[in-house]
Amino acid sequence: MNSSVAVENARQLAVERVERLSEADLADLAEATDAAIIEGGGFGWVEPQGRAALERHFRGVLLVPERELFVARLDGHVVGSALLVRPPRNNEAQAFAATLTHAYIAPYARGHGLARLMVRKVEERAAALGHRVINLDVRETQTTAISLFENLGYQHWGTHPFYARVAGQTVAGRYYMKTLEPGRGRSTGTLIDGAG
Repeated sequence: MNSSVAVENARQLAVERVERLSEADLADLAEATDAAIIEGGGFGWVEPQGRAALERHFRGVLLVPERELFVARLDGHVVGSALLVRPPRNNEAQAFAATLTHAYIAPYARGHGLARLMVRKVEERAAALGHRVINLDVRETQTTAISLFENLGYQHWGTHPFYARVAGQTVAGRYYMKTLEPGRGRSTGTLIDGAG
C-alpha cells in the first residue's frame, strides 16, 4: 500500500446532527462556509460573510424548532453543513414533506464522500421524523451538487429561469424531490397515491 493511500484511509469522516456548537466548531463552520461561498456554492450568499456574521447565523439556526443542523467533520473539524427544514405545525397539508437546504462541503475537504454521507444522514432523519418526501433546489451553476443529487436518486421536476442573481448575472435554479421509505408503517407509494 503506498503512503498516500494509508494516510487517506486514516482520515476520520463523520456527519452528525447538532443542537449546540462549541466555539471551535463555530469557528470551523464559519471558515468552511466562507470557503464554500467564495467557491460559488452552498448558500444564497454570494459574498463571504466573515466569522462574526456566520456565527450569529448558525446560533440563530439552532434556535428555530423546525430546523435541524447537520455538520460534516473531517478529522474532527467541521468542514460543511446542511439543514433539514420541516414544515411549520400549521402546515398540516404538507407535513409529509421536508426540505434539504444549505448543503455544502468546503472545497478543501471534498473528495472524501462527506457530501454523500451528509445527504444520506439528512434523508434518514427526515424519514425517521415521518417525512415521506424531501425537496431541494440548487443553482444550475452548481454542477457538482446537481450530479450528487441526481446520483442519489433525486428527480428534477422543474426549473426556475430567474432563480438567483450572482455577479450581475441571472442564474436559473433546478428543483428536485425524492421519496423516502419509512422504517415501518405505510409505504411511500401508498402515501403519495393518496390511498394512505
